[in-house]
Amino acid sequence: MTFFMIKCACVYLSGIGFGLIVNLPHRALNIAGINATIGWLVYYWIFTTWGGLGAPNFFGGLVIGILSVMIARWKKMPSILFDVPGLVPLVPGGQAYNSIKNFALGDYQTAFNYLSEVVWIAGSIALGFIVAELVNKINQRIRRAQEKDE
Repeated sequence: MTFFMIKCACVYLSGIGFGLIVNLPHRALNIAGINATIGWLVYYWIFTTWGGLGAPNFFGGLVIGILSVMIARWKKMPSILFDVPGLVPLVPGGQAYNSIKNFALGDYQTAFNYLSEVVWIAGSIALGFIVAELVNKINQRIRRAQEKDE
């Protein structure tokens, strides 16, 4: 349990740290870290429950995308400010590093295995963002239709 809490704290700090690197407004830093933590918790829960690489990253990206738009409306700021720091914990940096390292060492089979993981994870995150955008567009149309009826 203590190790899990340390992981959560590190994910939160990674969201804030990346927000500082990309010069995020200070009033958005805390909520960007929370968004990163929630997205990673969804990823972690699905990864430990179902396993695999695609579904956890898809749902993590989906939750981050939906939450970013909600937070952006609440804070009256662009949603991209919350998208980017939220994605940092999901980025397959370790696999990308191992892929390049194995290419340099001449171990092409292992390099292509890592590269396929990178493509799979990145595609899952991107698909999660696309679905999140669709969900937000549908939600917007429903709100507009309800406003017209009133």
